[in-house]
Amino acid sequence: MDITQILLAAQSPDANLRTVAESNLTQFQEQNLPNFLLSLSVELSNDEKPPESRRLAGIILKNSLDAKDSAKKELLTQHWVSVDPSIKSKIKDSLLVTLGSSVHDARHTSSQVIAKVASIEIPRREWLDLIAKLLGNMTLPGASAPLKQATLEALGYVCEEISPQHLEQDQVNAVLTAVVQGMNQTELSPEVRLAAVKALYNALDFAESNFANEMERNYIMKVVCDTAVSKEVEIRQAAFECLVAIASTYYSHLDYYMQTIFNLTANAVKGDEEPVALQAVEFWSAICDEEIALQDEYEGSDDGNSTIHFRFIEKALPSLVPMLLETLLKQEEDQDQDDNVWNISMSGGTCLGLIARTVGDAIVPLVMPFVQANITKPDWHCREAATFAFGSILEGPSVEKLAPLVQGGLDFLLNTMNDSNSQVKDTTAWTLGRVFELLHSPAGANPIINNSNLPRIMAVLLESSKDVPNVAEKVCGAIYFLAQGYEDAESMSSVLTPYLPNVIAALLSAADRADTTHFRLRASAYEALNEIVRVSNVPETSGIIGQLLQEIMRRLNLTFDLHILSSGDKEKQSDLQALLCGVLQVIIQKLSSTDAKSIIAQTADQLMTLFLRVFACHSSTVHEEAMLAIGALAYATGPDFVKYMPNFFTYLEAGLQNYEEYQVCSISVGVVGDICRALEDKILPFCDRIMTVLLKDLSNSMLNRSVKPPIFSCFGDIALAIGENFEKYLPYAMPMLQGAAELLGTLDQSDDDMVDYGNQLRRGIFEAYSGILQGIKGPKAQLMIPYATHLLQFTEAIFRDRSSVTKAAVAVLGDLADTLGASSKDLFQTHLFHAEFLRECLDLDDEVRETASWAQGMINQAVVS
Repeated sequence: MDITQILLAAQSPDANLRTVAESNLTQFQEQNLPNFLLSLSVELSNDEKPPESRRLAGIILKNSLDAKDSAKKELLTQHWVSVDPSIKSKIKDSLLVTLGSSVHDARHTSSQVIAKVASIEIPRREWLDLIAKLLGNMTLPGASAPLKQATLEALGYVCEEISPQHLEQDQVNAVLTAVVQGMNQTELSPEVRLAAVKALYNALDFAESNFANEMERNYIMKVVCDTAVSKEVEIRQAAFECLVAIASTYYSHLDYYMQTIFNLTANAVKGDEEPVALQAVEFWSAICDEEIALQDEYEGSDDGNSTIHFRFIEKALPSLVPMLLETLLKQEEDQDQDDNVWNISMSGGTCLGLIARTVGDAIVPLVMPFVQANITKPDWHCREAATFAFGSILEGPSVEKLAPLVQGGLDFLLNTMNDSNSQVKDTTAWTLGRVFELLHSPAGANPIINNSNLPRIMAVLLESSKDVPNVAEKVCGAIYFLAQGYEDAESMSSVLTPYLPNVIAALLSAADRADTTHFRLRASAYEALNEIVRVSNVPETSGIIGQLLQEIMRRLNLTFDLHILSSGDKEKQSDLQALLCGVLQVIIQKLSSTDAKSIIAQTADQLMTLFLRVFACHSSTVHEEAMLAIGALAYATGPDFVKYMPNFFTYLEAGLQNYEEYQVCSISVGVVGDICRALEDKILPFCDRIMTVLLKDLSNSMLNRSVKPPIFSCFGDIALAIGENFEKYLPYAMPMLQGAAELLGTLDQSDDDMVDYGNQLRRGIFEAYSGILQGIKGPKAQLMIPYATHLLQFTEAIFRDRSSVTKAAVAVLGDLADTLGASSKDLFQTHLFHAEFLRECLDLDDEVRETASWAQGMINQAVVS
């Protein structure tokens, strides 16, 4: 097979040639992976081959080593590991040779592939001479600029792919030396300098001990600050990106350099190209993030004035805030039309918001003069900037500081919704949303909204919901937050009842607009509708919500008649169905938790028919929303839901088996729990198939791990529903629970995500045991004795570990004593940790204390009986 010809044919405009070539490549890959990878690396390294075949060879090579999906990535890693070492060595030599290629694309791809191989091999203590070989390129007499540039790029990518613990300190020192030398002004090639700055950015995580050493730190910081004033824009931008990363990673070492950095950022913000200015503002945002995190960490403790909290923002405030306020005046025309726009004015406003969260009240007197000076100027730029500044500082300062300003300015903001300029209206609607989100508290001491201003607020919002789409979208957001304020004070939401019909009509009308070219207005309108329903006062509004239910069902029914001519049409249909199912879920939940339950009972058949038709349209997002709505319907209809099970079960089973779209799988698992609670033992005929799929899911290495804890909880739900009938599943479920308990000991405790996952897994295991123990309680309780010792050992390990799943662990002890009764006496007398554990729990919050006190009673009964 001539690999060059096949690679070229795979890019041919002729579909037949392409198909044959792709099939040949797949066949070669499956039949002889080592030689396939070697052929690709040789193609990539050969300067005499066409650029097109080399480019594709590099892409396929990279995709043969890495994937976004973690399970697929693991599989590709195993494939590479199993390749013969001599062939791997040839591939790696080819890649290193390619760094010296005269073709930029080949060099670039090769540096990426080298990093992918390194990410597999270096953690396994293989390819240990890679760093030395790369550094050798940098010191090679007469090394060309392209070779140095590609080598630095490779070093940067390697640092991005591996963890700091995988390199020895002397290797890190050598990498930093090479990188910093590459940044030096004596290096004549701008491409090499740019690659060096980017490599430093990726290597910063490795430089902890270098930053701890004052001399080395001074040298690195000097080179970065010098590079920030290079004559090339891209290099200046990359240098500021390094400063941003240093702010996040080495905040505690920054004090000595802050005056220099302030001057650099101020000059960049005032006069440099936008990409550089954006990074200069980003530096201060990063400092804010660090100081907010420090304040959160030390909140309520005596170390509030910790030595590492330098209060850089507070010190820079008098100069920093005016600098950022100036950026707000640099808006682009029509920036309100594009949700993804990111420019210096957006960046400045975002930073201002972070500063407000960092210093609180101190920002208000610095910003308000700017607001007052600009809010009425004829130039719309000034009016928009003033409104943006005001909206940006609403989170952070105290309610006492802001309430008088907001109460004084609310009428002005409402008037501004009639401004002649669309961008001013857009920002005003956003600011109103922020006011309602952050300061509107009906039960608070300073309510922003009262009986005298509510009619005006509602009139303005309803009128402005008809404005251009981007303004209307922000108005829907403001309605959402206005309603949300009543969530914790639902009894006070009666004040909204008179407006409900008009608000619902306005939001439905906004969702229907033909000018919604961007989906956001429709989504925003339906989200606001959901919130209005959530907070409504049902005795007064059940009739209105009942009518809304009929309207949303009518709309969902219409989606089945849409003409689907393209994948874009299909996506629009799916998005709309998902939104409508979301509204139906909220309505079902609202009405089923009150005396208005009969409304759901009367429409349940129609609702279920609609949801099943949605499933027949096959799309994962709709699948999720419809599944959640069905869970709500099961809760609302209780045992009557059983009549829907034969038709629905096919879709439920498909959802449980859908391990590729794991969110669908996870939601389906949750719905099984809802149905168990609704049907109780009527779910029994379906349990064999449900348990079979759940057990398969647990064994499936391709399923995202986040679904596994809910599956264990689901075992508990099933056992509670079917009681002693769970006996037949014990030989399968219990080893799974014990295996998961053992897996907990192997998780990486230094990784926050793993710690969270460990806690979810513990909770899932405990909820499974609790459900199974309660379900089997009675004549067959003795079936649990073989598993009791393991459960107590596991609970003790969790107690010693000081894990955050205390309530679930305590509940299990009570359930064990309650179910086994006198049979658990010896167990509790052997495992005495429970006394200390329960004693500690009696000092915790009410919920845990109550559970602990109940568990204590159960154990005492078992031990004395």
